[in-house]
Amino acid sequence: MKNKKLKMARVEHDLSQQELAKKVGVSRQTIGLIELGKYNPTLQLCVAICKALGKTLDELFWEE
Repeated sequence: MKNKKLKMARVEHDLSQQELAKKVGVSRQTIGLIELGKYNPTLQLCVAICKALGKTLDELFWEE
């Protein structure tokens, strides 16, 4: 399942995949794969992404 919420939050912060990746210590490809729903990030990575974007785990990763 695509993670549209992650992409929306990243765009709201005017960050490229590369910039977000640098903030959380992963490759741009990893961020791209998470957004496409083709990579399941660790909880540690999810938390780092949330902190970088000022969002909660529920806001970015909870599936309705």
